Amino acid sequence: MREHGGNLDLAQQRFGGRADDWIDLSTGINRLPYPVGEISAHHWQALPSRSEIEALHQAARHAYRTSAPVVAMGGAQAAIQLLPQLAPRGRACILAPTYNEYVPVLSAAGWEVEEVREPGALAGAELAIVVNPNNPDGRRHAPKDLLSLLPRVGRLVIDESFVDAIPELSLASEADRPGLLILRSFGKFYGLAGLRLGFAIGHAADIAKLAAASGPWPLSGAAIAIGCRALRDDTWAGATSARLVRDCARLDDMVRSQGWRLVGGAPLFRLYETPDALAAQEKLARGQIWSRVFAQNPAWLRLGLPGSEAEWLRLAKILAC
Repeated sequence: MREHGGNLDLAQQRFGGRADDWIDLSTGINRLPYPVGEISAHHWQALPSRSEIEALHQAARHAYRTSAPVVAMGGAQAAIQLLPQLAPRGRACILAPTYNEYVPVLSAAGWEVEEVREPGALAGAELAIVVNPNNPDGRRHAPKDLLSLLPRVGRLVIDESFVDAIPELSLASEADRPGLLILRSFGKFYGLAGLRLGFAIGHAADIAKLAAASGPWPLSGAAIAIGCRALRDDTWAGATSARLVRDCARLDDMVRSQGWRLVGGAPLFRLYETPDALAAQEKLARGQIWSRVFAQNPAWLRLGLPGSEAEWLRLAKILAC
């Protein structure tokens, strides 16, 4: 497996403790998750029906403010795995540095892959990929600027896995345009990454291809039930978005005493430049708080947001040592 956050097994091997002892801030997953509630036996025992899956699609359209075709998948990663099947092999350009699964997936499928640093360099590609807001640095791109790329590329994929709390950045409402495909992650904002739920939103032809490649039952009945419930809960989503904004400011203030400089981030994670990221990670790990470092930049440390007040207090205590 490539380098990702959430690798608590590595933290345990190096620093000990049980998984339950750790506060995992190495991911951008909400640590105050959506309250799942009761799941009926039917959703565990029966194969999902077409009407149940379509109800989930309707809930996604509601939450993501779109009328475009939608297909539910086993996380945004499942859609990434199928991207090479949408068109004949050609040249793919990825706005980098970013999420590290795009390059190997496309390369393994025989695409010519190039990482570029500016949006304008995506022009001419058969497949162009932008993560907005970006992971790990939170770089943001105005929707109108991304739409201006559409006539200059064969297909434009916008990964909006971290956009839920910044809905004004989303292009989901424009996703029925030919050549535009939007990927959304459910598990990050709703704090239920283990559910493995995500969506692709786009033109009918692309969505039909992805649906066919995913098979008749691409996700569990429990994922459908929880997704339908959560995606229609506008009150929870609004309150969570407001809390995440406050918590970002709180975390930025808390680490300032360490001499860390904010590089960027999104409402679910912050990226800091430190004198020595490995040393900072080890300091936190000795208090059983796990963070993420990056081999390509030894100064970068990424932290998700603590959840409960007890987690915030523990982080503050470790930083004060």
